[in-house]
Amino acid sequence: MLRKIIHIDMDAFFASVEQRDRPELRGKPIAVGGSEWRGVVSTASYEARIFGVKSAMPGWQAKKLCPELIFVEPRFEAYQKVSVQIREIFEKYTEQIESVSIDEAYLDVTENLLNEPLAMSVAQKIQEDVLLNTGLSCSAGVSYCKFLAKVASDLKKPRGLTVIHPDKAIEFIHNLPIEKFHGIGKVTASKMKLLGIHKGADLNKLSKLQWVKRFGKSGIWFYNLAKGIDDRPVLSFHQRKSIGVERTLEQKISELTELELVLEKIIQKLIERVQRIGYGGRTMSLKLKSADFVIQTFSKTYVHWISTPTDISNVAYELLYQVKTMPAEIRLLGLSLTNLNDPLPQGQNSQMRIPFPDIYEPRNSF
Repeated sequence: MLRKIIHIDMDAFFASVEQRDRPELRGKPIAVGGSEWRGVVSTASYEARIFGVKSAMPGWQAKKLCPELIFVEPRFEAYQKVSVQIREIFEKYTEQIESVSIDEAYLDVTENLLNEPLAMSVAQKIQEDVLLNTGLSCSAGVSYCKFLAKVASDLKKPRGLTVIHPDKAIEFIHNLPIEKFHGIGKVTASKMKLLGIHKGADLNKLSKLQWVKRFGKSGIWFYNLAKGIDDRPVLSFHQRKSIGVERTLEQKISELTELELVLEKIIQKLIERVQRIGYGGRTMSLKLKSADFVIQTFSKTYVHWISTPTDISNVAYELLYQVKTMPAEIRLLGLSLTNLNDPLPQGQNSQMRIPFPDIYEPRNSF
């Protein structure tokens, strides 16, 4: 029996909470996090996104795109409180809930607490419930696997509901740009395009053996996705082992000052991930890969949790400055946190448009 999976993604979560709690910000372009002079945007309101402002963008660049942009200091305790409230709403519909971050989750509603046969109806009820009880909107994607449910939730943001029926899955996947496939980043996408692979349909140009030879174990994953195969279950409890950010450099770096600039961007990205997930770790590691593929790793373990922006930044630079022999040319730089603490209390876990025709409509059986 095919699963019925819903992916719920809150709409511009941090920014929406701020606009809900501060009426003077409603209808205005705001950015949570960052400033006009330093830092990066954590979340932008939809009014700001119209101008091209988006997450992880430097504050100065966001302000340049949108001169009327209002920067708002993050209130993570407030966001975490709402996240717990949303989780409690989910628990009214199913016990199979996998929180991915503070503002998104997968729900398996194959067998749900409403005994509702249509996953689309369950998703609609959840959206209404979230709006009624929190004053916030969310988007939902419904399909038979996590991969398609996740993609579907992004198609009609904000307040969207998209169902990808099993009968339409292959057609949908074949039209999907490869950048939208889970696990395909910019570097991998560039390699694929050199092979003439631009959409899901092109993924079938290579055999499974060819995929493995070119992309290792990830090749099997891509091969299966092209055929609509994703058997990952919704895990009610998932123990994350690490939080990390890596960047492959377009140009090899040899100067410390250049490396510091790259490290600062990685630090900001790691801070963003820690804040979204809601917990930190006791061990931080710095990874350097040279142009000749020699990897160096430097780590420090502390008694206290490394979770605040100040701690993350301080430890990262401390690790960098303890490197006594710097590779002549650095090709990759990465930061990671391990020895993670438990998620926050009470079950807490600390946008794009694709021009597809509206042919992915629900059937009576899904």
